[in-house]
Amino acid sequence: MAERLGDLLALLGIGIVALLAWAALAPFEALGWWAGWFGSHVYNDGLSVELPEGKTGEDIDSFLVFLSGIAQVGGESLSRRERAFLEKLDVSLPHTIVVDDIFPYSVNNLPLTGQPVFARLWRWAMRRKFSDNWLERLGGYLINLRNIWQVGISIDHRYGPIYNQAMARVIAHGLARYGYDPERALPVFVVGYSGAGQIAVGAAPYLRELIGGAVYVILLGGIYGSDPGLLAVDRVYHLYGEQDTSQRLTPLLFPGRWPLMWYSDWNRAKRQGRIVFRSLGPMTHGGNTGYMTTSQRLSTGLTHQEATVQAIGGIVRENL
Repeated sequence: MAERLGDLLALLGIGIVALLAWAALAPFEALGWWAGWFGSHVYNDGLSVELPEGKTGEDIDSFLVFLSGIAQVGGESLSRRERAFLEKLDVSLPHTIVVDDIFPYSVNNLPLTGQPVFARLWRWAMRRKFSDNWLERLGGYLINLRNIWQVGISIDHRYGPIYNQAMARVIAHGLARYGYDPERALPVFVVGYSGAGQIAVGAAPYLRELIGGAVYVILLGGIYGSDPGLLAVDRVYHLYGEQDTSQRLTPLLFPGRWPLMWYSDWNRAKRQGRIVFRSLGPMTHGGNTGYMTTSQRLSTGLTHQEATVQAIGGIVRENL
């Protein structure tokens, strides 16, 4: 018995060391981009742009960029719920072009399954996500963990400016593929879902410099820290579910969001009225009671998905 316990503790120790080593190596992707090791190419291989009929020309008055949560492996790996949600949002905003194929956890938009060294590992992890065996599904959480490290890099004051500049460039490249014209300088709304909220906030001020137009950030159950971007964008809208414990506990993790830190970017942005909070009702962070589900209804009769679409559409229209 004692021998088995010793083996278990040894494996646990190895796992912890491996996680710490992984975390220590996480900044190297951003640093490699800054050093020019990856070149200037932004990957969009296989990403076809098909704009709905009528969404071209002078009738377009804005662009909306959707950044998915930490379970994503590439720009076109959105979940079924996310796809349905974005289709509904696209219909509700007839004069807005929705950009939905940005991978916010890669400095050059390269999907995890396309990486030259670890592609096989990420394909294995992606298959495990859909396994019927709960133990096997744990392997899929390697993807979540890897992307969490990138969120951590975005908020880190040492590496964040590098990573966020790279992401602003990826988003600007995506906007260009969808026909964004810098001469018109149309407003851009960046929707950051879950952990992508931090990346949306971090990249927004650099994106504003690149496109020359107004940039608004919409945080959907957003997880983010006290970032300078909160003071640099035109406005930040924080949409939250009243039963979303993930975003509710987030301020405890970032000292800059504590009321005591009155001089932080977060508290200064709040005092200046740059952050607008709006409740979406009794929604959770995800799953069958989350922001994008159609299986639950609010007291208004709207499904969670319809209420979320309505809230985001309202923000777009009120800022035009």
